[in-house]
Amino acid sequence: MKTVKIGDIRIGPNQPIALIAGPCVIESEELVMRTAEQVKKIADRLGMPFILKSSFTKDNRSTSTSFQGPGLDEGLRILQKVKDRLGIPVLSDIHNEYQAKAAGEVLDVLQIPAYLSMQTSITIAAARTGKAVNVKKGQFLDPHDMKNVVQKIEQEGNEKILLTDRGTFFGYHNLVIDMRSLPIMRSLGYPVVIDPTHAIRVYGISSSDPKGGNPEFVPALTRAAVAAGCEVVFIETHPNCAEALCDAASMWPLQKLENLLIQIKRIDELRKTLELDASV
Repeated sequence: MKTVKIGDIRIGPNQPIALIAGPCVIESEELVMRTAEQVKKIADRLGMPFILKSSFTKDNRSTSTSFQGPGLDEGLRILQKVKDRLGIPVLSDIHNEYQAKAAGEVLDVLQIPAYLSMQTSITIAAARTGKAVNVKKGQFLDPHDMKNVVQKIEQEGNEKILLTDRGTFFGYHNLVIDMRSLPIMRSLGYPVVIDPTHAIRVYGISSSDPKGGNPEFVPALTRAAVAAGCEVVFIETHPNCAEALCDAASMWPLQKLENLLIQIKRIDELRKTLELDASV
């Protein structure tokens, strides 16, 4: 497996498990900065590499009047400020090929949303920035089929690739994480990310409705995925989930984040020890 370098962070074999975390969408500069500062303190205490995630635009909302974020220019300005002030890498999604160039001038990781994971134009545009590209596996895709996405990025000379599982269709409104997908995608040669906070969304119900997510399952899914083998955990978090403007029902409370990270760090260390023992 290749090691992907993002700023001073190395993600890959024999590296500490890394964290991608932050509010689902940029609600305000103050919220993003405050959340980034708090998560960084937690990550520093645990010795866990941290990449801030927050979307400058959420294009796949349930209604046209749902909050979508500040947009490309203002969102990138805020994320640049986070980088400058806190010295941490930043990640956000792009939703079309035209956003890639501007996003690539600020972002350390460009993320391709799951529902766009098979779109060739956006994949190539992201790859050509030379920045790391995190592709979320579409809910409709077999994990083996991610090899096609990987090849598109590699053909542009970019080998800074992360592959994320955020669940697979299980009926119309529910997703399930198939733990087999993690070793399958790892076999493609790149680090794998688990995103439990999107897997527990109940689609078809507004994310502001408490019935729109089952966050009580986030710890179990995260622990299981780390035991199954992943290099990164992706956890959307918020200091006051009930008042969040996007994915309020599925984000993990910031005040509970450190305890969860302590658990997964221990599991990751044990898994690596067992794998090392088995290889001797």
